[in-house]
This record gives sequence, C-alpha cells and structure tokens, in this order.
Amino acid sequence: MTDTQDEAATTTDPAQERLRRWRLVLGGDTADGTGRALSGQDAAMDGALAALYGKGDTPQAGRDRSAGLGASAPSVARWLGDIRTYFPSSVVQVMQRDAIDRLGLATLLLEPEMLEAVEADVHLVGTLLSLDKAMPETTKETARAVVRKVVEDLEKRLATRTRATLTGALDRSARVSRPRHHDIDWNRTIAANLKHYLPEHRTVVPERLIGHGRASRSVRKEVVLCVDQSGSMAASVVYASVFGAVLASMRAVDTRLVVFDTAVVDLTDQLDDPVDVLFGTRLGGGTDINRALAYCQARITRPAETVVVLISDLYEGGIRDEMLKRVAAMKASGVQFVTLLALSDEGAPAYDREHAAALAALGAPAFACTPDLFPEVMAAAIEKRPLPIPDTA
Repeated sequence: MTDTQDEAATTTDPAQERLRRWRLVLGGDTADGTGRALSGQDAAMDGALAALYGKGDTPQAGRDRSAGLGASAPSVARWLGDIRTYFPSSVVQVMQRDAIDRLGLATLLLEPEMLEAVEADVHLVGTLLSLDKAMPETTKETARAVVRKVVEDLEKRLATRTRATLTGALDRSARVSRPRHHDIDWNRTIAANLKHYLPEHRTVVPERLIGHGRASRSVRKEVVLCVDQSGSMAASVVYASVFGAVLASMRAVDTRLVVFDTAVVDLTDQLDDPVDVLFGTRLGGGTDINRALAYCQARITRPAETVVVLISDLYEGGIRDEMLKRVAAMKASGVQFVTLLALSDEGAPAYDREHAAALAALGAPAFACTPDLFPEVMAAAIEKRPLPIPDTA
C-alpha cells in the first residue's frame, strides 16, 4: 500500500483522524502522547509547520520535528511553494506573516524571486511599503506588481458597493423643496402627504413635493481622508488609499487624501492610481495629529458640505489640547468629523483611550471600522445622521 493509500485508509477512522490532527498540532514531541507517525503528504506538511513553529534548529533524540528555514533564499522559496501546496490561501497568508515576524524574513522580500513566490495580501503590502527605501531598483518593479495585484483585488471587492451606497446618500442629502418633475422622490413625497388623502377621489393631493438634486452636475460634498502612516497603521493606509481612489472617481465628491507622521504629505494629485499613493507614503516614524488636522482645516472652504475622516490610533506626539480644539472648531463650523481607530479587517486595535474619550465628548466618537462597513459610515456622515458604530461589547 502506498503512503497516499495508507493515509486515505486511516483518515476513514474518526479516532485515527483525531490522532492525526493532534499529531500535526503538537509536533511529534515525545510528550505529545499521540504515538502517531506521519508519512507522505502529512510528513511534508509537518515539515513545513516545523520550519516555522518548531523549537530549536536541530532535531533532538526521539523527535521528528525540526525548525528553521535557514538563511538561504532558495530554502525560503521552496518553503513558500510548499505551504501554498498544502494549505489554503488564508492560512498561507498567516504563515507568511508569522515567518516575517518570527524569523526576520523581511529582508528576503527585497529579492524579486521571493516576491514572486509569496501569497500577496494587505499585510504583505504593508511590509513592502516599510521596506521601500531599502529596496534595490531591481526589486521595485516586482514589488509594484505585487502591490498592484492586491490593490486591484481590493478595488473589485469594494468599489461597486461604495459607489452605490454613496451615490444614494448624495442624492438623498441633496433633496430640494421644489424639484423638477423627473427629480421628485415619489415614495417620500407620498409618505409626507398621506394626511392629504382624498377618499372620494382615492388619491393623495401633495402639498409638498420632496425631491433630490442631480448629483452628477456639480461637486456638492468634500471628503478629506487624513491618514496616520505610523507603522502600526499599515493595513489602514492600504485600505484608505483604495477608498480614496474610489471616492476620487465619483464626480459628486471632491476628495483629498492627506497622510502624516510628524510631517504632512498631500497625495491628492496621485489619487488616480492608488499604487502611486501607497509608494508615496512613508510607514513608520512619529505622529503629529494636530499638525495634520491644521493642514486639513486650512483647506476646508465649505464646512457644512465637508466630511473629515481621521484614521489614526490617536497616539499623539503633537499638542493634544490644540488637536482637540481643532476638532471642536471644525465641528462647530458644520464639518462632519469621523474618527476611525483602524480601517482594516483585524480585531480591536491598540489606541490611546484618553484621546478617544476626549473626542467622544466632542461628539466625534472613535471606533474601528472594517472595509465592508466603511461605505455605510461615509453615507451616514454625508447624510448627517448617526454613524453605524459597531457593537464592541
């Protein structure tokens, strides 16, 4: 019987399958208690796991699990190929991230052959952006191709819903009291005039018409994305760049993208290509939220029609009281101010709770937001209604 046939036979027994799974989890240490030996593909999977999660660099007596990928690029390339063979894409991405963190493989990503072997995702893009200044010219073209693939995948996932949600919000927010016939919102007009129903004529006589303007004719809303580019915000920077490009493609929205650490950079003129935006960022460094908000505040010309979205973990290195005064002043002038502690699919972020509480007291609650929720948050801000804050209880 071959190894593959042997594995197929044993996995039909539930008890043996449980032992097999525990053996892969526990790693074959003499104390794991399974007494199970692996062969064929199971042994290969175990070796790939051992290279990343095993203990020590050399096998010990009684163990069949060793650790380490070595220092050579070919060894890592083979390992990357192996894990893509044995595990689904979502698991591969987690293992790549762990390899970068646990084994210090970030520098190997500076080699083109490494980039061609990895499974690209948002976290890999963040790592590449942080390595941009150290990246040799021979690698930059490959890196941009990797980043572009991730960005295009994100745009396909997010753009249609974002445009549809915001177009509806823009139309509703532009309602007028004397609309043209083809601009009348009939559902709302009928609902508002039900008290004028004439039973004898079986009709409603509307005393007040409700309609919406034509969003495509002029820019009516201004959106300012002010994004913290400190190292902990890498995933948020990627998503914000994609959303910035989507918003910039809508004629009814005038979009500005500002990124900051201790300096402030306006990347609005690059919004037609989010890859250029991302390579224009500089992940890492300090944080001066006050300076960034001062820059954004100075460029607001129509406060009542402006939404400012601050994406930051709020660890302020600038002048805290001035930052809060700026937020209060913007809100008092009519600006809709949104604070996102993170714009990513990850769990609850680390953030400055004191600053978050201070912003909440000003009527600008701070919360983490997934990319799928972001269109709803923006729609609520545009329509000046309560934000859909996730329940974190």
